[in-house]
Amino acid sequence: MSASPATECPAPRRRSALFVLSAPSGAGKTTICRALLQADPRLAYSVSTTTRPMRPGETPGVSYDFVSSGEFEQLRARGVFVECAQYLGNWYGTRRDRIEAALEAGRDVLMDIEIVGARQLRQAVGERAVFIFILPPSWKALEQRLRARGADDAAAIERRLRRAREEMDAAPEFDYIIVNDDLPTAVADAQAIVRAERLRQRRTTWQAA
Repeated sequence: MSASPATECPAPRRRSALFVLSAPSGAGKTTICRALLQADPRLAYSVSTTTRPMRPGETPGVSYDFVSSGEFEQLRARGVFVECAQYLGNWYGTRRDRIEAALEAGRDVLMDIEIVGARQLRQAVGERAVFIFILPPSWKALEQRLRARGADDAAAIERRLRRAREEMDAAPEFDYIIVNDDLPTAVADAQAIVRAERLRQRRTTWQAA
């Protein structure tokens, strides 16, 4: 005997989520983001807009949207950014329309942003976002990573290290903390968080099929 329409099981519909990774410079969040994106086609990466000069190996529109300070200020004045913050003299921001488009398309969005921006985003979207903080295994390891990158001069590295101490104090504000001592393990931890959060009750609505 077939079930009547009134007794048929409803079909679950999942709400898309924002996964926000933050970390002190050199902790490995960008590398973890890349690994997550390569392994999970349901994740869409949020490309930030920045006034920072482009580095060797970076691609406009893929690594960042690179704009002038004047262009950034115009975008900010128009309310284009859902969050924006200054880091070591450069501005970074996330465009609201791109986030909304990805979520409406059913994609989960992966974001790589600074602490100040993460705080702004929590105020803006609340439980729609999952906040993950990446820690280095030790202060010495963080310093070694920054110096080994060769991307900054000695003065810039010292500025990053001073900023890192302040940023690490913010770790308790986040939903999850991953210690990046071993990269494959850290990536697996991040993947486990994504899988678990996708199964949360608050991300699922039940509608008649």
